[in-house]
Amino acid sequence: MVQGLGDMGLSLAFAAIGSALGTGIAGMAAIGAWKKAFLQNKAAPFILIAFVGAPLSQTIYGMILKNAIKGANLDPETYPYQMFMGLAAGLAMGFSAWMQGKAGASAADALAETGQGFGNYIMVLGVIETVALFVMVFMMTALPK
Repeated sequence: MVQGLGDMGLSLAFAAIGSALGTGIAGMAAIGAWKKAFLQNKAAPFILIAFVGAPLSQTIYGMILKNAIKGANLDPETYPYQMFMGLAAGLAMGFSAWMQGKAGASAADALAETGQGFGNYIMVLGVIETVALFVMVFMMTALPK
């Protein structure tokens, strides 16, 4: 039995690159916000870690899509299309994670400074997250059965 090559891990790789960029950006902002709090002898809000970790889920979406493409076990003639599909989806999910990290960085700064608005900031991150979810689901439904 032929085992499909799928997208050669491109969806996972590019989604993970975006997650790394997003968590890095949000993490730097959280560290800066904590530093400001420590300098002012204020409590450093631990909840900022939620903004830092938000872009990680796109890596999971990339892995799920990678497994779905590989599991479809499509004909070898379609490998270029599978790789293109994985690359395009991985880039979309990666950009979602990257932009989520940038928004998370702004949220960390705002929450640390004002102590207010956590629910609003999480909603914004959730909207950005939805892009990656849509990409994963729509690409999975595009796979032949």
